[in-house]
Amino acid sequence: MKKLATLALCIATTLACAQGTQLLRQPALGNKQITFVYANDLWLVPATGGEAKRLTSNEGEESQPHFSPDGKWIAFTGQYDGNTDVYVIPTEGGQPVRLTWHPGPDQVTGWTPDGESVLFTSSRESVPTKESRFYTIKRTGGMEVPLEIPRAVAGEISEDGKQIAYQQIGFWDPEWRNYRGGQAKPIWIVDLKTLALKQTPQTDNERHTNPVWLNNVVYFLSERDYANNIWSFNPATNELKQHTFHADFDVKNLDADNGQIVYEHGGYLHVLNPTSNQTQRLTIYVRGDFHWARDRWEDVRPANLVNAALSPTGQRALFEFRGEIITVPKEKGDARNITRNSAAADRAPVWSPDGKRIAWFSDASGEYQLMIGDQEGLEKPRAIALANPTFFFKPAWSPDGKYIAYTDTDYNLWNMEVATGTAKKIDTERYAHPNRTLNPVWSPDSKWIAYARLLDNHYKVIKVHHVETNQSIQITDGLADAISPVWDATGKYLYFLASTNYGLNTGWLDMSSYDRPVTRALYVAVLAKEDASPLAPRSDEEKEKPKDEKKDAAPVVKIDTDNLANRILPVDVPLRNYTGLLPGPDGYVFYFEQVANQQGQTLHRYNFKDRKSEVYLAPVNDATVSNDRKSVLYRSNTTWGILSASDNGKKVGDGKLEALNAFKIKINPMAEWKQIFREGWRYQRDFLYVSNVHGAPWNDVYTWYSPWIEHVRHRTDLNYVVDILGGEVAVGHSYTNGGDFPDVKSVPIGLLGADYEIDKGAYRFKKVYLGESWNPELKAPLREPGVSIAAGDYLLEVNGQSVSTTTNLYAYFEATAGKQTKLRVNSKPGLEGSRVVTVVPVENENQLRMMDWVESNRRKVEELSKGQLAYVYVPNTGQGGYTYFNRYYFAQQDRKGAIIDERNNGGGSAADYMVDIMARELHGYFNSRASDHRPFLTPNAGIFGPKVMLINERAGSGGDLLPYLFNKMKIGPLVGTKTWGGLVGTWDTPPFVDGGRMVAPRGGFYDVKGEWAVEGVGISPDIEVQQTPADVVRGRDPQLERAVEEALKLMKTQAIDIKPEPAPPVKYRRPNKK
Repeated sequence: MKKLATLALCIATTLACAQGTQLLRQPALGNKQITFVYANDLWLVPATGGEAKRLTSNEGEESQPHFSPDGKWIAFTGQYDGNTDVYVIPTEGGQPVRLTWHPGPDQVTGWTPDGESVLFTSSRESVPTKESRFYTIKRTGGMEVPLEIPRAVAGEISEDGKQIAYQQIGFWDPEWRNYRGGQAKPIWIVDLKTLALKQTPQTDNERHTNPVWLNNVVYFLSERDYANNIWSFNPATNELKQHTFHADFDVKNLDADNGQIVYEHGGYLHVLNPTSNQTQRLTIYVRGDFHWARDRWEDVRPANLVNAALSPTGQRALFEFRGEIITVPKEKGDARNITRNSAAADRAPVWSPDGKRIAWFSDASGEYQLMIGDQEGLEKPRAIALANPTFFFKPAWSPDGKYIAYTDTDYNLWNMEVATGTAKKIDTERYAHPNRTLNPVWSPDSKWIAYARLLDNHYKVIKVHHVETNQSIQITDGLADAISPVWDATGKYLYFLASTNYGLNTGWLDMSSYDRPVTRALYVAVLAKEDASPLAPRSDEEKEKPKDEKKDAAPVVKIDTDNLANRILPVDVPLRNYTGLLPGPDGYVFYFEQVANQQGQTLHRYNFKDRKSEVYLAPVNDATVSNDRKSVLYRSNTTWGILSASDNGKKVGDGKLEALNAFKIKINPMAEWKQIFREGWRYQRDFLYVSNVHGAPWNDVYTWYSPWIEHVRHRTDLNYVVDILGGEVAVGHSYTNGGDFPDVKSVPIGLLGADYEIDKGAYRFKKVYLGESWNPELKAPLREPGVSIAAGDYLLEVNGQSVSTTTNLYAYFEATAGKQTKLRVNSKPGLEGSRVVTVVPVENENQLRMMDWVESNRRKVEELSKGQLAYVYVPNTGQGGYTYFNRYYFAQQDRKGAIIDERNNGGGSAADYMVDIMARELHGYFNSRASDHRPFLTPNAGIFGPKVMLINERAGSGGDLLPYLFNKMKIGPLVGTKTWGGLVGTWDTPPFVDGGRMVAPRGGFYDVKGEWAVEGVGISPDIEVQQTPADVVRGRDPQLERAVEEALKLMKTQAIDIKPEPAPPVKYRRPNKK
């Protein structure tokens, strides 16, 4: 079989070589040549294919190449110096020349027709509804100039320079197949003189992308037939045509020149004749030195060590790092990698109680199995196949060495007999909660497993299970949320934490759980009715001499269920936010406390003999205890150490694991990338919220894309393939990102929080952003007292260097972010009368611009409504959105109605809190004997008049659910455009071995009728209003204006007039005198 596999690999490799190199991306066509991206570099090849020539070799990413109209230059986006900017390079090769310096990413999209300037998009001036726009920059340098088009992410100017075709918005999830939500937009075609708008026709709300011009016809990609193919639209005749008819893979990235179109399909480049619709797949060979694909030695970074454990007596620490299992000595000796296999992910190690063996989960076979090997990694480990191949977590070895308990993806708790490899299911969690608390904890006698389990009421209870009799006992009653069971050394007691104010935290997905502090108490359960309480009253008395007993007798756990609830006792520690327990020596237990504004937790130790608690160590991020309960392994930030469990007065750094210093493991990236690809395939199979992978033929999908991995030579290539793989599920939030990339050093560019223009041969401040009021976290460099720079002032020098408009302005601010910088400014362009001020530039000014946009909208609403309406912006449904809502909603509750703007809402939690507040009704008053007797309202916090919500295609996830709830609760109309349509919950998908991520959504939304809802579709407005370029360029916000108009209409019928205080009541009564 091994020979057969080797032969198959050789055949596959030979075939791949014969067919050329795959994963050639982002092609551009010019002067009978093609440039493309491969392995993060730019390459050049004849338009007929053949051997490719490397153009760039920088360790940062190069992308989005575009030929100049004469074919002599290639503009591209380069990640040099840690920044993403516009560069040009001669087509024959040479040193790239940098054109832009702004710290925001600049994305090349083409050239101006005259070839004098590069066209690019940038989000440097981003505000909601205007995230990115076009700029041009001269090939010879200088300052970039914005185009009038107010919102765009990709596109090109027509050959005659009269029109521009572009995508209006970017996509959160570009590989989402069969998507029909709010971000599925047509191509916008705008007359650059009149700003008149045309759109490519949609028949099924399909997505149109990647527009290019050829002979004044727009070619673009359309998913009309559920595969991306090339279509064209003629703006002059309105003729729409389909040119390719691929059904297997999507067409990606196209470009046009000289009567031809080059595009990417199935990993290869193709050339299309759009007149005949004939296509030809090109055979291109890319040969080179790919540094990031070579084997290398990787530093073991302490912060990346996970699933920590200790040897039975605490002599060595055990970790998972980058898919390898490593052990590290307490003091003497060297760290060792016992698995040494980049082709497999080895995870979640645990040491046997006798210290001879280590168990872990490994996918070396293609599916995860339980491995048991020697502690030095010198022998071939035993592999135990596990039922229902999936992912497994939290292995716990019984003290007698006979069993290993563990959990799986689907929240099942298993117990496996080590000798036979037979596993038995013990229990299943009630809900797929992101905090996995159904974790096994063995009793000292190896007979019982304790764990916490969710009930229907979303509270957790402590349960124990007897592995021989299969008896299960629920220790707590579910009226308190109980977590983290730990046995004492004798087996007489079970410790745990419990909360009675958990309450709204059961709605962990809901915003109503915010600002609901949880406090827990430490409890002890006396398991046998004949055993004394460790907290019983004490008295010094003469005691009868005990009979001789065998020392170190093995503990035996006995549990009496009669009146067990009455034997659960609180330990005398104050109620606080305790998060977990660790076992301690006989008579001790450790507990973690989350302390506000502290990095890491405080680890306390309770002493039952002295009945007192003390701080053991702080701050601590992670800790575990050895099997003999005598040693503690801890992590504090990037420091790992081993201490005695009985130590006192220790500090972070004591017992540090010095062997971690300079410890390296060898990485084979290409083997690792194959493992990551298969892992991603398994993530969607095993973690997706439904079991059918949305009907995708998942085994076939693996077969389609796995050959591509043979051609991966950079982590960027791998993310590209894995993202396409996830897209086959046709679900939102299936993001792929991160991983092991070269460490590109950053040179931070400073920003002043300002817009600029060129006037009289000098740079002049066009607008200054001061951060508005009541934003203490915002830093506005030009707001500092004494700086006094205003719009109309000129910038003449930066740190003594004269500023010239022939040089890009931001180039003067290299390496100034966060540093004191001297500016020479004047009210006129000359030096006479100028002054020097000191400022501290910032790295990012997005929040300054955002607050300016929010406050401008608030003032606009106030003006249009004559002070009757509040304006409340909700940027997301996370903590930031919660803060914005509370700040702006209640500060304007004296208004008669409100505009709730959730455009560009990035999601987060389910915003039940917001809609509950907005749906409040007025029920009465309490009079106020002050001033004009304006009463208190009941409820007093709220706006009781009409409300209108603004939505758009960049609002999604929690930003989909918010307008859904707003609409279902009939709070008011929705105005704008359809939302994203990405309503699934994401949690629990593990990271890849190199730290990269792929999300497999874990929770899908369905409505009260029992039907799947919102996902892939979005929320449509009651009143659709587009932000057309012509309107926005004139300074209008049509959506906002229409929302105010609707609210004022509703005011006529829904306004609440506060009732005046009635006449004082006469309640004095006495019988009439007779």
